[in-house]
Amino acid sequence: MFRELTRGKALMFILILGIGGSFQTGFHNTGMSSPSPYIKNFINSSWYERYAEYPPSATVNLIFGVIISTYAVGGLFGAASVKFVTGKFGRKKILIGTCLFSVVGGVIMLTSKNANSFEMIVAARFMNGFGAGLGGSVQQIYLMESSPKQLRSTLMLSNVFFLSLGKLSGQVLGLSVLLGCEHLWNILLFAPACLVVVLLLALPFFPEAPRYLLMDGGDIVACRKALQRLWGPGEYQVEIDEMLAERAASKGVQVKSLLEFLQDSGIRSQIIAIAIISACIQLSGMSAITIFSFDILNKAAVPVDQIRYITLGFGVSEVLATITSTLIVERSGRKPLLLGGFSIMFTMLLLITIMLNLKNPAPWVAYCTAALFMIFIMCVSGGPSGVNMALINDSFEQSHHPAAMTLIGLQRWGMFAVLGLVFPFINEGLGSYCFLLFACFCLLGALYSFFLVPETKGKSPKEVSQQFQRLAVGGKFFGRKQFMETRL
Repeated sequence: MFRELTRGKALMFILILGIGGSFQTGFHNTGMSSPSPYIKNFINSSWYERYAEYPPSATVNLIFGVIISTYAVGGLFGAASVKFVTGKFGRKKILIGTCLFSVVGGVIMLTSKNANSFEMIVAARFMNGFGAGLGGSVQQIYLMESSPKQLRSTLMLSNVFFLSLGKLSGQVLGLSVLLGCEHLWNILLFAPACLVVVLLLALPFFPEAPRYLLMDGGDIVACRKALQRLWGPGEYQVEIDEMLAERAASKGVQVKSLLEFLQDSGIRSQIIAIAIISACIQLSGMSAITIFSFDILNKAAVPVDQIRYITLGFGVSEVLATITSTLIVERSGRKPLLLGGFSIMFTMLLLITIMLNLKNPAPWVAYCTAALFMIFIMCVSGGPSGVNMALINDSFEQSHHPAAMTLIGLQRWGMFAVLGLVFPFINEGLGSYCFLLFACFCLLGALYSFFLVPETKGKSPKEVSQQFQRLAVGGKFFGRKQFMETRL
C-alpha cells in the first residue's frame, strides 16, 4: 500500500486533506477542555466589567454550554449544505471555501480576549463549526472519489486517524507548560487556523476528484490525468472502464436529494442501520468525555495537576486504536469491530459508574477509573467509530453518497450540539450515573449490530442490500432460506 501511495502524489494528498480537514475537527473537540476553567473566568470577568456584578454559576455554565454547542450548530448548517454545493462547485473549490471560513473564525477567536467579548468566541466557534461540517463531509467524498477501489475503505479511515491526531494535538498544546494557561488560551484555540492555511495554499496544486470528473463531467481525459497525478504513471483503463460502466448503468439517475434518499424503500434498511449505529456512537459518551474530560476527571478525584497528562494519554490511546483499526478492518471485517467495540464500551461504562460511586475510595481508584476511560476511548476509536465510514461506503451507490453524508452529518452535529449544551446540567443532576445513560446506547448498538447488521466487507452495494433484506425478514438463517426459495 505504501508503494502505491508514493508512486504519485496520493500520500501527500491524503496528508494535506487530513491536516486541513478532520484534524481541525479533532483539535476543536479537545481544545476547549484544557482552557475551560480560564474561559469560564473570562466569562465572569467580561460580565463583571459590563454589569458591575458577577453572573450566577448557572449563567456561566449556560454561556459555556452555548460556546461548546455553537460549534456543533455551525457544523449542522455546514453538513446541511453538502448536497446543495457539491454538484455545483465540485470538491476542491468547496474545500478552499471552507478554509476561508476556518481562517476567519480563527482570527475572531484570537482577538476575542483583547476585545473582552465572549460573544466573539461564540461567533468564531460557529464559523469553525460551519467549515468543519461542510468541509469534513466534502473531504470524505473527495477522498472516496479519488481512491482506487481496493484501497478505498482503508483510506477512508484516514479521516478517523487525523480526527484522533487532532484531538491528541489539542491535548498536547493544552498542557499548562505550553498554551494551556490563562494568558494563552486564545492562541491555543487559534492554532488550528495556521494548518488550514497550509491546505488553502496546497490544494490548488492537486486535481479534482477523478470519479467526479468522469461521473459528473464525462471528461475521460481529465479523469485519467487526475489518476496519473495522484497514483503515478499508467493508463488506468480498468478503473476508467469501471467508472464508465457505472455511469452507463446510472445514466438518467440523478444524485439523490436527502428527501429522495430517505424515501427510497430499496435502501431503507441500510439507512436505518447507519442512522442507529451513528446515533449510538454519538450518544455513547465519547464526545462528552473528550470535551469535558477536565471536569469528569476532576470529579473522579484525579489530582488537578495530573489531569492534563491523563487526557494526553487518552489522545495517544485513540491514535493507536485508530491505526490498529485501519490496519485490520479489511481482514477482520466490519461486524466484529462493531459488535466487539460496543460490547466492551458497555462493560467499561458500567465499571466506571461503579468506581465513581465507591464510598471512601483508595487513591488508586482514581487512576483505575482513568484507565477504564482509556480502554473505553480505544474501543470507540478502534471499533464503531473507525468502521462507520467503511460501512457507509459499502452500503450505498455513488448517487447516494452525498445524501448519506448529509444525513450522517446532520445527525452527528445535531446530537453534538444538544449534548454540548445539556451535558453540564446532566452531569450536575445525575453525577456519575450519567454514564449509565450512555451505557444503554452502547448496549443498543451491540444488540443491533449482532441481529440486524450484516458483514459488508468485499460486497457490492447491491449484495449488501440483499443481506439487509434477508436479516430484516426474521433473522439470518430464516432469511437465507426465504431468499433462496424466492430465487428458485
